[in-house]
Amino acid sequence: MSDKKKLRRIPKWRQKLIMMILTLFAAAAALAFLTPTVLTIANSFMSASEINANYGAIFATTEEGGKVFVSKTINLKFIPDMVSFSQYYTVLFKSPDYLLKFWNSVILVVPIVVFQLVTASLAAYAFARLKGRLKEIIFFVYIVVMLMPYQVTLVPNYLVSDWLKILDTRWAIILPGIFTPFAVFILSKIMRRIPFSVIEAAQLDGAGELQIFMYICMPLCKSALFSVAILVFIDYWNMVEQPLILLSDTNLYPLSVFLSQINSGEIGLAFAVATIYMIPTLLIFLYGEEYLVEGIAYSGGIKG
Repeated sequence: MSDKKKLRRIPKWRQKLIMMILTLFAAAAALAFLTPTVLTIANSFMSASEINANYGAIFATTEEGGKVFVSKTINLKFIPDMVSFSQYYTVLFKSPDYLLKFWNSVILVVPIVVFQLVTASLAAYAFARLKGRLKEIIFFVYIVVMLMPYQVTLVPNYLVSDWLKILDTRWAIILPGIFTPFAVFILSKIMRRIPFSVIEAAQLDGAGELQIFMYICMPLCKSALFSVAILVFIDYWNMVEQPLILLSDTNLYPLSVFLSQINSGEIGLAFAVATIYMIPTLLIFLYGEEYLVEGIAYSGGIKG
């Protein structure tokens, strides 16, 4: 018996009840996921005294630097008593370190995203078009490397960076990021789904490999390219291990590392900096949400 027939045999009131329960569950899950973000944004508009009054006990320390037992209830507030922009004024105009670290993040992440898409597109096209045993072996190695967590390859990256004399420079972060296999795997899988008849028709019209790549494969992989760009940007925008290991100069650290180093006397600034830090990711996600969903669900197939 098909699922449709089974569904028809269920009474309508029970179907509505199931849909209501699922909707409530989804709404509760969405609320739970959004609560920390909303709380961070709301608290960034509070004054320092209000933040200390509500959360000061969490971050209090003893004279020896130890943590204090929290004996009172923490007051989670989503609406400030009085909206204040003092935290943002301090971050943007009085503390240049925060903006410096923000631009460090931009300088590190943008080249990684751009050049990873370029190299991954070319490599994926080669994997999709070429035939042979050697290609299969290389692609298998790509998959194995992709399955490894970054912590496993961190020591080899450190040794190679030291050998190339780029340790303690931004290139130690950028170069390994450009040649990561994740984008290659996704794009090669998608390009393999392009019908050979489309490529064959282009070849009959006199198109070369570069023209096929530029005018056939790239337009058909547009959604996938956006999806990969968003995922890679979010991954490297939140990186922590790479800068801590490969960079010794704290002036080169991105904001993701610097956020964890804000001391207990700057909790209000932490909320404001975290809000500013979320803006690029939110804007990119909101702009590319349609492409992200289409690239993941569509899986590179060609619409009829």
